[in-house]
Amino acid sequence: MKTSTNIPPHIPLDPALLPPEILLVCRRLLDAGGRAWLVGGCVRDLMLGMIPEDYDLEVYGLQETALTSTLQQIGRCEMVGKQFGVHKLWLKGMEIDLALPRTETKTGSGHCGFAVQVDPDLSPATASLRRDFTINAMMFDPLADTLLDLHGGSADLASRVLRHVSQAFVEDPLRPLRAMQFAARFGLTLAEETAALCRQLLNEAGSLPASRIWTEWRKWSHAPYPSCGLRVLQQSGWLACYAELDALQDCPQDPHWHPEGDVWLHTQQVVDQAAAIAHKNRLDHHTTEQLVFAALCHDLGKTETTRQTENGRIASPGHHQAGLALSQQLLSRMHAPARLITFILPLVQEHMTHLHGKPTPRAVRRLAWRLQPSHIELWEMLVEADASGRAPAPPSRPALAWLEMAQSLQQHRQPAARIVDGNLLMELGIEPGPGMGALLAQAYQAQLNGDFDDIESGRRWCIAHIGK
Repeated sequence: MKTSTNIPPHIPLDPALLPPEILLVCRRLLDAGGRAWLVGGCVRDLMLGMIPEDYDLEVYGLQETALTSTLQQIGRCEMVGKQFGVHKLWLKGMEIDLALPRTETKTGSGHCGFAVQVDPDLSPATASLRRDFTINAMMFDPLADTLLDLHGGSADLASRVLRHVSQAFVEDPLRPLRAMQFAARFGLTLAEETAALCRQLLNEAGSLPASRIWTEWRKWSHAPYPSCGLRVLQQSGWLACYAELDALQDCPQDPHWHPEGDVWLHTQQVVDQAAAIAHKNRLDHHTTEQLVFAALCHDLGKTETTRQTENGRIASPGHHQAGLALSQQLLSRMHAPARLITFILPLVQEHMTHLHGKPTPRAVRRLAWRLQPSHIELWEMLVEADASGRAPAPPSRPALAWLEMAQSLQQHRQPAARIVDGNLLMELGIEPGPGMGALLAQAYQAQLNGDFDDIESGRRWCIAHIGK
């Protein structure tokens, strides 16, 4: 294979991973007088031996009208970004993004303050300067089996280093957050010179659209190495944008329980454990987000409650409760969806419950009720991540007995179904209204306490309590 740089042998680029539709499009564009290069993340993924989720082609040597005409002969085609010369092609169930080479010039502040100039006659060397990181700036011609690596991306990928392409990096304030999620996805460290450029962008952090901030954090939560992303955030100076996380640094913990060090180090280990547990249990995207963000937030309250006791030990009494407002603040800074926050807060509040005693049916029922809309199965995973994020201490599952009892009660994924309902109360002569609502709430608490466990015992309980 021809290449402009030496590819380390442990990072193969395998054209056989490409779907035939990509090769077909490249051939048709070549026949029309152009040259199509795979660009961006798909080249990076191919070099890692991964099957890309998305394919992007940059087409040289064809004017826009010729490109459009050729694509329309291949499949359904629409221009989805006229300013950027971007077309979307649908072919045999695939979506392929195609663009003409372009330059981008900074014209204003923020993520979108650019003037774009499309030019099919640009050289790859010039066009690639707008790319963010070297690992995303490689180009691959699958027909000629040629890799074009103008900025050392393959070497950086082999060294697991995230490095900027050019000084144009400082034109887009979203790039430090992109660095965070790339580091988390691929286990990367940040080049110091790139970290310095990230720090120059701090004054534009407030200009980023909410949706773009959340997109980067959401990608971070699905990554296998979230701690790498947190360290990039720290190194780049952008941890300062998240005061609740920034405060975790140097917040002490009792070395007897936490030999790993301060709360910041503990949190890094816990989010990595949460990511591994999510992968092991094949959690869906939504549940993975709930677990990983709960792991990120679980000890935020220690910054407000940590103190030294009279015997010289370090303690953080009530940190699970103090962490609720801080978790709300942090997740709001990330522009997390409100629905996600409602899942995370009860997990944070209850993450110490297993330490208060052995599980009983009553305790498990009440825990399942308090965790809503989350559940004991996910809570146990958070407890496992917390307990296992204390290396060199060994991993453990201290709440497993709680989960097993919840499973035996069929309450590991939802609280107990109500035995006493409105129909039963109406049978007993209770009219709908505030009084019925109050009695229903009282009955459910009695059910959780174990005062009754079936419809007949529930009926007797109601008869005994009507009018009290």
